[in-house]
Amino acid sequence: MDKTKAIVQCPAKINLDLKIINKRPDGFHNIESTMQTINLFDYLTIEISPANTTQIQLSGNNNEIPYNEKNIVYKATNLFLSTINKTAEIKIYIEKNIPVSAGLAGGSTNAAGTLLGLNCLFNNILDNNQLHKLCATLGSDLNFCLDGGCALCSGRGEKIEKLNFISFNVSLIKPKKLGISAKEAYQKFAVLKDKTIPNNTQKLKKLLDKNEFDKSLIYNNLEIAVFDDYKELQEIKSKIPNALMSGSGPTCFVIDEQIDESLFDLNEYQIFNNLISVNFGVRL
Repeated sequence: MDKTKAIVQCPAKINLDLKIINKRPDGFHNIESTMQTINLFDYLTIEISPANTTQIQLSGNNNEIPYNEKNIVYKATNLFLSTINKTAEIKIYIEKNIPVSAGLAGGSTNAAGTLLGLNCLFNNILDNNQLHKLCATLGSDLNFCLDGGCALCSGRGEKIEKLNFISFNVSLIKPKKLGISAKEAYQKFAVLKDKTIPNNTQKLKKLLDKNEFDKSLIYNNLEIAVFDDYKELQEIKSKIPNALMSGSGPTCFVIDEQIDESLFDLNEYQIFNNLISVNFGVRL
């Protein structure tokens, strides 16, 4: 334990496409999704000190998340320490800039960042493959968040195939008072009568293999599942026809466009203009 403090930068992600293939016996869904990290970051400040029993203290700047054992950062810390068979006092401050329950992998990127930061503080006791195994046990997006960049994610999201990185600008808009859980979105997709699944994911992969990109291919099965239930999503699409919901939403994004803030009540919507795609995942 040479170092006692690490600061980890944790990027958000967007789903350039999301195709739901089927439901698995374990209750999750098999998917194909092209994911991309963007330069909207949470920051974790992780401090460790020796202790005979494990003590985990979480704090942060956002009152929408729990700072106890329900937080995925807490779960990641517990999992890491039990895996390496160590005890310690761990203090983690979570600076949240990524909106909560937004389809941007805010929780997943924090958990992946926790594993990376703790591994650094324990002298890289685990290799990258071992970190990926821990990520897969905690959630569907953690493996992607660990590596970042652009990747085709399959299985329940934990299988990662790196793709060529294309630089582009991205803008986000999120209804401030609306959060949609992945569980809700997938449940609503399950009862859809029309589950038409275009083959956009493979088309986009072929383009990226040639260092090309076509934003007309962006697509999200879950957007169709939840769209009719939320007036906020309907308002976004009516004013920004090219917007696409990311993941389980409700955040929507546009590529190579700015969002006109005058179109929306900024007391109701949070807008992020002039973000860019980035070619990395969580990092120190």
